[in-house]
Amino acid sequence: MKWLAAFISCMMLSAPMLAREITPAERREVPFDASLPACADPSVLQDISANFQHKEYKFWNSDLQIVAFERVQQVVWRPWGLDYIPRRYCTGTVVVSDGYKHKINFSIREDLGFIGIGWDTEACVDGFDRHYAFAPHCKQAAP
Repeated sequence: MKWLAAFISCMMLSAPMLAREITPAERREVPFDASLPACADPSVLQDISANFQHKEYKFWNSDLQIVAFERVQQVVWRPWGLDYIPRRYCTGTVVVSDGYKHKINFSIREDLGFIGIGWDTEACVDGFDRHYAFAPHCKQAAP
């Protein structure tokens, strides 16, 4: 019983330590501007297509590429709050050059491009996550 009382009092005393002020990312000393392109923006889809083709060719010796995007839509914008790096999560369907349709989950992330300049994308096409980085079925590429 004493242990329980000690544990509860420690938790109550440490609760204020866990609370923190939320400073939106746009008001930091080195701020984010939260201006990310839309999910269906042609530059975003081109970036995803190019990355997919490069990965398939370089690592899997495959000539597969994304032929078309269908039903691309935003899932969530800034899912973890205002004080984190702005991210836009999207989903849709892609037609791959093998003729089949596959689900795609991707994110557009601010200032995570080459050497931290510009936006970048991270995508997972279901059925082509051969190294299981986003397993199962690209679920980990969604928020």
